[in-house]
Amino acid sequence: MATISDVAHHAGVSTATVSRALNGVSTVDPVLVARVRAAAEELGYRPNGLARNLRRQETAVLALVISDVENPFFTAIARGVEDVAQTAGYSVVLCNSDENAEKERRYIDVALQERVAGVVISPTDEWAGVEMLLRRGTPVVAVDRPLRAGTGDQVLVDSRAAARAATEHLIAAGYRRVGCVTGPAGVRTADDRLAGYRAALGRRKRRERRAEYRAAGGAAATRELLAGAEPPDALLVANSAMAIGVLETLRAEGLRLGRDVGVVAFDDVPWATLIDPPLTVVAQPAYEIGAEAARLLLARIADGTLPPTATTLEAQLIERGSSHRA
Repeated sequence: MATISDVAHHAGVSTATVSRALNGVSTVDPVLVARVRAAAEELGYRPNGLARNLRRQETAVLALVISDVENPFFTAIARGVEDVAQTAGYSVVLCNSDENAEKERRYIDVALQERVAGVVISPTDEWAGVEMLLRRGTPVVAVDRPLRAGTGDQVLVDSRAAARAATEHLIAAGYRRVGCVTGPAGVRTADDRLAGYRAALGRRKRRERRAEYRAAGGAAATRELLAGAEPPDALLVANSAMAIGVLETLRAEGLRLGRDVGVVAFDDVPWATLIDPPLTVVAQPAYEIGAEAARLLLARIADGTLPPTATTLEAQLIERGSSHRA
């Protein structure tokens, strides 16, 4: 059976380059990647996962800790992680933290006890849970929410810039009393989206409410805003779960989407085009976030000396009828 050394000799590269190329490390020259893969295919090389795991005293399993398994955004991230991991011979265990730091800590404890090879996590805060993993030498990549600068690998979207662009779009569409429904204080994505909304408004009056990142939270926040003396004529909504509650409340109040209240929501969920009018969204590249996180994690597993990598992907505003007055 061919070994990694045989592949390296045949391709004319080091064994470290073979490992990084086969694990999908993005910094490897594509020409070298092609050469390594061709050599591996020609020699019939297959990574010896059992031997690798015995050397490292780890299992061929990655843990994925996300904050809300019901949110399609995180479901798409999970699919991206799994597709890349499966290709490299790893299985993925899904853990749902429910935005609960204690529940997240318990899952991290289990991951450490089971000696998982690495962890992809959407952290409840920027340090506590990740610190546990780093202290034990477990490779970790954060998604959606950032870590302290220089402390680990992370794949993010610039939520603040995306929220600002979405709010500016509503203003340009002719709405004059733009409000914001966002998530809990201290959740970085919720804070960043509120900051982007505020930056776009400048000195205009703010109409903002925080609530849990769920449909019930979006509904409660919308009812409070509509009960004000000068209710909003447009809303920026921080995620798709909240958007369900926002839309249900607007319908219950007899307000027409787009005409009476413009709406832009984060994440392009499948039902966004099925409502009338279709929902304008800030589409985040969720699958790509997961896939890139898995690639970074596999690279970290292969070479723990790599410097921390912070990857920021762009969101896209997709304009539909809900943010335009008929």
